[in-house]
Amino acid sequence: MNTQAGVAVRVLATRVVDAVMHRGRSLKAELAACLPRIDDARDRALLEAICFAVLRSRARSEAALGQWMSRPLGPRDNELRALLHVGFAQVVVLGLPPHAALSATVEAVRALGRPHQDKVVNALLRRAQREGLPAVPADALWPEWLRRQIRADWPEHAEAIFEASQQEAPLWLRVNRSRGSRDEYRQRLADAGIVADLAEGMADALVLHEPLAATALPGFAQGDVSVQDGAAQRVADLAAALPNGVRVLDMCAAPGGKSAHLLERDPSLGLVALDVDARRLQRVRETLDRVGVSAHLQAADATDTASWWDGQPFDVVLLDAPCSATGIVRRQPDVLLHRRAEDLAALTRLQANLMDAAWHVLARGGQLIYTTCSILHAENGRQIEAFRSRHPEAVLDALDDTWGHEDAGGRQCLPGEEDRDGFFYASWHKA
Repeated sequence: MNTQAGVAVRVLATRVVDAVMHRGRSLKAELAACLPRIDDARDRALLEAICFAVLRSRARSEAALGQWMSRPLGPRDNELRALLHVGFAQVVVLGLPPHAALSATVEAVRALGRPHQDKVVNALLRRAQREGLPAVPADALWPEWLRRQIRADWPEHAEAIFEASQQEAPLWLRVNRSRGSRDEYRQRLADAGIVADLAEGMADALVLHEPLAATALPGFAQGDVSVQDGAAQRVADLAAALPNGVRVLDMCAAPGGKSAHLLERDPSLGLVALDVDARRLQRVRETLDRVGVSAHLQAADATDTASWWDGQPFDVVLLDAPCSATGIVRRQPDVLLHRRAEDLAALTRLQANLMDAAWHVLARGGQLIYTTCSILHAENGRQIEAFRSRHPEAVLDALDDTWGHEDAGGRQCLPGEEDRDGFFYASWHKA
């Protein structure tokens, strides 16, 4: 990486972090806007690595700034604060070569139009290099209301949840069984010098513990493999052994991974992929096209069944419901910056409305699968109990403990267990 490119990456990282930490922007959206502007794949990987490291370590960085600066930084210095977080993440978290990291970051201060602050940045980064960052409790990143809620919901597991959510997640792969077996693809990886582990009890899954860009995977562009966490891959197992040609509704389908997985296993399914956002539905189309399967895509508000349903019942409805995303903090660390206590009431109302709509369009004898990437009882176990009170004819399917901890008849996988994301599963049949 040349010096100019190195400085440019630090400038971009600072702007992304500033937007996410101080202006409420989504990390995913900010990176999606920035990454295409970077030509070199190594620079793109570095930008992503810095931004994720910043958000995972921001509590320690804030502690350092509080202890090391004689005056606290105000709102007008948010860009400087973001750049210091970027510098700390490189030196302490990522362990980049100190000279290059310090030099490029100090030069980025000047490129951002703050040459008068280069000496303080240099001094703070050198102190971080010497001393490291202060230790903080594992739950320090979590907002107080959410910290209390997790301790109330999972008192015996709360510390493990906080700890696991700070860690970098492994790269889970889903092998497209219509293009070849998992073992065959694992050998292709080995031939390319990429080590992949098997995942016990998961027919299509491989795990990589070294980070790698998806586009660098053999056959990725051709749809031979996809990136999908193991917890999300298990959803397809809930709908196992479906008769050929049954009608399936993926009710909140974007970005399309679960629809793709079902169709890779059985292309004969009559699958309808529904999403309220037409732009997000385009991502579903791209996902399905890449892996070589097809479905009927429809943009609509799933709760307003009169506006989109043709009256023909579905044999299976998959509802991967909008949720707090508290189970995927290690993949989306900005969740902890953006989630508010008042969000939960709106989300649980929406989830309940979606469940009722799903039940309405489900055939007698059909199956409703309800999942979230939340770890909160309000979105999971309590939703199950409320649904059963509204629909006593619903028969809850028994899931064994390989699916996680029991929660009102559903099952909860907690973050980091089996190296997977936090995920909730429940399944009913319509008697």
